[in-house]
Amino acid sequence: MNDASPIVRKGRKFDQVLEGARVVFMADGFEGASVDDIAKQAEVSKATLYSYFPDKRLLFMEVANQECARQSQAAIDTIDMAARPRDVLGQAGRHFLRFITSQFGQQVFRICVAESDRFPEIGRAFYQSGPARMRAEMAGYFTEAMARDELRIDDVALAADQFGELCKADIWPRLMFGVIDIVSEADIDRVVDGAVDTFLARYGV
Repeated sequence: MNDASPIVRKGRKFDQVLEGARVVFMADGFEGASVDDIAKQAEVSKATLYSYFPDKRLLFMEVANQECARQSQAAIDTIDMAARPRDVLGQAGRHFLRFITSQFGQQVFRICVAESDRFPEIGRAFYQSGPARMRAEMAGYFTEAMARDELRIDDVALAADQFGELCKADIWPRLMFGVIDIVSEADIDRVVDGAVDTFLARYGV
């Protein structure tokens, strides 16, 4: 791959290629996924695949962007934003932490970091499809909860970022540095419950 920003071309079989890639990446991860397997799963030729995505990293990031958007929408669709803040925060935190600690979520983060110097647009696109969307949704929820006199927050965008960081405490840095390689549901419950307690101690009514 050269240093010029690569171009993703869309066409008739674009969505077909993405779906095949999603299946393979979710099963085998980035390193384990081969272009041959992706082309076979998508039922296209390698030439067709490369005509859309000249680099496997770009294909992975496009799949990642769509998956992040899907995860964000799933959270929006399943979380009752009219529930008590403790319930809303607990559900949102668990959804978020499960995704970022999954194999797929970790791989997305590492590729964004690895490619950020040459292709900063990759990281920007991922941020917009995932973290930025969660930030906006949480900020919107905080505004509604404040109107119901359930929370007191001066800066809802900052509070959304703070909650996300609280949910990453302990587990995320140790996972990224290879201190641990498995995250259990008990670990997620412990961290998210602590995040909710800390957040409500600051912003609860």
